Amino acid sequence: MIEERFDAIVVGAGMAGNAAALTMAKRGMKVLQLERGEYPGSKNVQGAILYADMMEKLVPEFREEAPLERHLIEQRFWMMDDRSHVGMHYRSEDFNEERPNRYTIIRAQFDKWFSSKVREAGAIVLCETTVTELARDGRGRIVGVRTDRRDGEIHADVVVLAEGVNGLLGTRAGLRARPTPDNVALAVKEMHFLPRETIEARFNLKGDEGVVIEAVGTISRGMTGMGFIYANKECISLGIGCLVADFQRTGQTPYGLLDHFKRHPSVAPLIAGSEVKEYSAHLIPEGGYKSIPQLYGEGWVVVGDAAQLNNAIHREGSNLAMTSGRIAAEAIGLVKSRGEPMSATNLSVYKKMLDDSFVIKDLRKYKDLPPLMHTQSENFFLTYPQLISKAMQNFVRVDGTPKAEKEQATLKSFVKARSWTGLFGDACRIARAWR
Repeated sequence: MIEERFDAIVVGAGMAGNAAALTMAKRGMKVLQLERGEYPGSKNVQGAILYADMMEKLVPEFREEAPLERHLIEQRFWMMDDRSHVGMHYRSEDFNEERPNRYTIIRAQFDKWFSSKVREAGAIVLCETTVTELARDGRGRIVGVRTDRRDGEIHADVVVLAEGVNGLLGTRAGLRARPTPDNVALAVKEMHFLPRETIEARFNLKGDEGVVIEAVGTISRGMTGMGFIYANKECISLGIGCLVADFQRTGQTPYGLLDHFKRHPSVAPLIAGSEVKEYSAHLIPEGGYKSIPQLYGEGWVVVGDAAQLNNAIHREGSNLAMTSGRIAAEAIGLVKSRGEPMSATNLSVYKKMLDDSFVIKDLRKYKDLPPLMHTQSENFFLTYPQLISKAMQNFVRVDGTPKAEKEQATLKSFVKARSWTGLFGDACRIARAWR
């Protein structure tokens, strides 16, 4: 056993783990962070969106130092059938501000930089180290971890579990149940490399301006899921994800969906001539508020994806991870400053602080939407996109058919597909869940 004792051990060096380790180290706490990858970010080739407000609370000067790709000035939403898309987008010169609100990043690069700030703050970051189990004392309280290194048991006052959505430590220790297939999505992504000027021409950008496209519809073949396209400086992140339960139910394959998505007539021109250099798969928590497990206990707290903290409706994950990691660290610091033990009673302040934040408030607001999307997936991700596409084509096509006849045909197609009762019921269910 390693004799040195720490104030806190953080398991994982993603967004949540780095936020927690950095916050505690800045408070002068003795922190050990363990990461099983070769370096923080080495297992992550994800292209992602970074929300500046959350990062600024951790590293105020990050804009001058971090490996950022593009600041986002435009958001596009597409509803797709097999040959078309109906879209809306918001683009504003306001986002070309001095301190932009959102950026695209490449997680492998960003996580490595983020970890360097953790080291600068005084934490010990130990990579290529797998935590095999949590260590307990005679009363069952978590007192540290055991690793795959020789003499690998390490003790601390508290353990922060930032091990990701499918982390096994917490489930093996009986601290939380393993996520069910209907609460987890599997996303696959490719990185398509193109000259910078080509990307800017295709997306109508200049300088470091960026665009995000998020798409739903028949691309997920009736499953609960969505596609995404992020414009980076010299590459495009393109991917799609669906619930694991739907992959099991339908027999569809993630790579099959991705291939179908990138061949779509609306997508193919954006990536034409690109060179694919990276392909990855990633699990994402999708259960929302109702899937959040116990967040604290005797000598431990859980943060980020491991705590199922992801807002699927707004596609927000990294900001919830960073915020939960920071709040957990602040709660631990508060308990330590009082000279109190890291008991479940004392660590319950973490949940109280998190409940008061936007994280839980937003997840609670949309608590009924994830199960609704899952149970009505064929309607929302197959039937309605096809009907809306046909309605738009009828609206814009001029072929001598009287407009009244077109409107009647469009209305009949909706009623035939869902009936008046079904249409009204779907509208009411969405309104109630959204509210």
